[in-house]
Amino acid sequence: MHCPFCATPDTRVIDSRLADDGDQVRRRRECIECGERFTTYETAELNMPRVVKQDGSRQLFSEDKLRSGMTKALEKRPVSTEQIEASVHRIKHKLLSAGEREIMARKIGEWVMEELKGLDQVAYIRFASVYLSFENVDAFREAIEKLEQKE
Repeated sequence: MHCPFCATPDTRVIDSRLADDGDQVRRRRECIECGERFTTYETAELNMPRVVKQDGSRQLFSEDKLRSGMTKALEKRPVSTEQIEASVHRIKHKLLSAGEREIMARKIGEWVMEELKGLDQVAYIRFASVYLSFENVDAFREAIEKLEQKE
């Protein structure tokens, strides 16, 4: 690691500890040349798959887009931010575990619906109505009946 103060290519680690719930390593470093101290953070680089949309277009996976969709469905519902973040984390884990370079958007939508079903039934119906393009009241009724049958 180059020193940000004098650009010497040699620094030493004084202290290392976990940061950000164990997802990062925080390192306190000291320059051997000028003696200045600075902090660096190390994180794992994870390659998320590209998302294949219904029209065949491909785009990078967006955690913000995933969180936003779930948050909209859960708006004004009694679900904590921690529960939402845990769901987002589980979906990201499934994406990485799949080991694929590309994944269909439909699959991600199914995972979101599974998570919402466990978090809040109203949010599940909200999301399903948009995701499954409900055309009329009967589609809502069918979704609610399916939900009630699984209880």
